[in-house]
Amino acid sequence: MYEVSVREHFDAAHYLRGYQGKCEGIHGHRFLVVAIVRAHEVDDIGLAYDFVALRRHLKEILARLDHVYLNDLPPFDRVNPSSENIASTIYEELSARLSTTRVTLSKVEVWESPESCVAYMP
Repeated sequence: MYEVSVREHFDAAHYLRGYQGKCEGIHGHRFLVVAIVRAHEVDDIGLAYDFVALRRHLKEILARLDHVYLNDLPPFDRVNPSSENIASTIYEELSARLSTTRVTLSKVEVWESPESCVAYMP
């Protein structure tokens, strides 16, 4: 089994509805996102999956989240833009993009600070 991962970031503002504490007010993060795919074998040139292709998919997904107020953006206009919900949303979008490839998405990590991370894997 091979695992291939890439990291990208986006900057956004949000607040957590129903939360009691500092995060109930509008604030921002530089979210670091790590996407990890798995492959059972390498292709004929020795690659499990191309870093460039994986990074391109992730960047395209994150582009709509970059420099926005997440609470106004679907699906976060209905569900809290928590790191957990951000991770699962990115996972679903990236998984759909990879559905025709020979890799499977293993997990998506969302770091909202250098010390705080959520990982989503169904």
